[in-house]
Amino acid sequence: MTVLEGIIQDRLKGGPVPAAEVMALALYHPEAGYYRRPVGDVGLWGFQGADYYTALDLGPLLGEALAVRLEQVWQQLDRPDPFVVLEPGAGRGWLGRDLLQAAQGDFAQALRYLHRDDNPAAAAMAAEALAPHLASGRAELVAESRILEPFKGAILSNELFDALPAQPWRWDGEQWLYEALGPDGPAWLPGEPGEATAWFTAQAEGGLETGDGAPWCPGLPGLVRNLAGSLKAGLFLTIDYGETAARLLDKGADLRRYKGHEVDGKWWEDLGQADLTADVDFTRLGLLLEGAGLTGATHLSLSRWIRAHAPLARWEGEWQALETVARLKRMENLLQLTLPTMMGERFRVLEAWAGYGA
Repeated sequence: MTVLEGIIQDRLKGGPVPAAEVMALALYHPEAGYYRRPVGDVGLWGFQGADYYTALDLGPLLGEALAVRLEQVWQQLDRPDPFVVLEPGAGRGWLGRDLLQAAQGDFAQALRYLHRDDNPAAAAMAAEALAPHLASGRAELVAESRILEPFKGAILSNELFDALPAQPWRWDGEQWLYEALGPDGPAWLPGEPGEATAWFTAQAEGGLETGDGAPWCPGLPGLVRNLAGSLKAGLFLTIDYGETAARLLDKGADLRRYKGHEVDGKWWEDLGQADLTADVDFTRLGLLLEGAGLTGATHLSLSRWIRAHAPLARWEGEWQALETVARLKRMENLLQLTLPTMMGERFRVLEAWAGYGA
């Protein structure tokens, strides 16, 4: 029996354990959680690991597009120096590496990247990926407990909110049920009406139908307030997979398990040895950002965001000078970020402004 299995067995003696609590233990238990693996552990993330990959595994174009977008923000803020970019849940540091490598001119001189992730294995990998930038002072590893002075710049997150513990709820036609783990496996149990069910009921377009449901993330408001409080002026930008509240309800969205580059809904299996995620409610996220004082919260597909902000014409000209293999890799990277059947439509980008007009 693993450490987590023992903990769950003890918890089950007191009754079924809500799925959100299981997810929190599976991902963030200080000794056995998936995102608290020790340095040197194998099977981390992406193609180097065994479970999933992100846009960063596909190539540098996401970081290069973000460099262009953030330079625009820097200009709009009257070119502050430093221009601080905080990335919470920054993982291996690859997005910061790609961003720093792509930044040019005066913007590059002003840019300071803060990597925040208390996962020991992630911090070790980030230290390697960001080594030259750490040495030059353009990048820094910061602990999640560190309180930052409000800065001008950007908060940038990539697949952060989908990893927050979330509780699935479902409407059975008469009452709301919540998902939990019992002695015999997962089960849907009657739940007390509360903030989550009130939100879902209000967001159901045309009224609730049997099977409607979505995950509810109780920790989202606190994290949003914490992050927004660090941004004196600038852009809050998040990239994640999810939908509007109404569409999530229609889907009956549940938790996902990623293991061995396969995805299913068996969140209760291989605890601590597989990644668990939940769709992000972009309607709720936008309202929380506005409640934290940010303005102009909007979101659109990653595909549309790339076409709006990436210098596609310039890239096309530059790629013509590359060797065939390198040029094809760049083209494939772009297609993976923009085609509807790939990441382009599965992911969304939300932007909101602090201390500045939308």
